Order: sequence, then structure tokens, then C-alpha cells
Amino acid sequence: MKAPKPPLSRREREMMDVLYRVGEATVAEVMEEMANPPGYSAVRATLRILEDKGHVVHREDGPRYVYAPAEGREKARRAAMDHLVDTFFEGSAEAALAALLRRSDLEMSESDIERLTGAIRRAGEEGR
Repeated sequence: MKAPKPPLSRREREMMDVLYRVGEATVAEVMEEMANPPGYSAVRATLRILEDKGHVVHREDGPRYVYAPAEGREKARRAAMDHLVDTFFEGSAEAALAALLRRSDLEMSESDIERLTGAIRRAGEEGR
């Protein structure tokens, strides 16, 4: 089992959000996508830290580095959800789902409910 990656700061999460949204980007492109970016050197340093933590990889494109997430969005989502469920819901997916369904801003169409019901049924059939 792999050791968990170190947690991300607010700025690191913001840069990861940019990379997941655009796929890959240079330092300047990351800055363009941020609401209030720090300076170029700070963004470059933060991307290097993200790479050291294992969240980001880079490739060289001439003199520039092009950064991308080290793992796919779905794998990152799964890890984040596992952490959330374990940390705040004592490992109970049922408690986490119930909390989501209690949100006051939740609007679900009939087709949303049908898809969710189907996903729950399939999970039960698969023994999860």
C-alpha cells in the first residue's frame, strides 16, 4: 500500500484545480487561470513543491516546463472521497451519502435519482 501524499495548502489546491481543469499548463498559463495569482517565482516554486509531493509531473517544451497532474482526476477523486469518508464519517459511506442528501441546496431531477438508485443497487450487488 502506498503512503498517502502530504496534504495540500490552499494555493496548492488552487493550482491543482487549474491543472485538472486545463490538463497541462506552463507557469504563466497557471497564473492566467488563477483569480489572484502570486508572482511568477512563487507559482513556479509551488508547482515544484507539488511535484516533490507527487501530485504533479512536468515535461520540457523547449525552455519551458509544462506541468500536469500526476494521476487522473478519477483516481484523485477516489482518494479525496476515501479521506473525507474516513476522516469525517468514521468510514461510513452511508453516513457520507446521507449528509450529502441533507444539503439544503441539493436539487435532484428524477433521472438523477434513478441514476443514484441504480448506482446504489449495483454497489449492493457487487458486495460493496
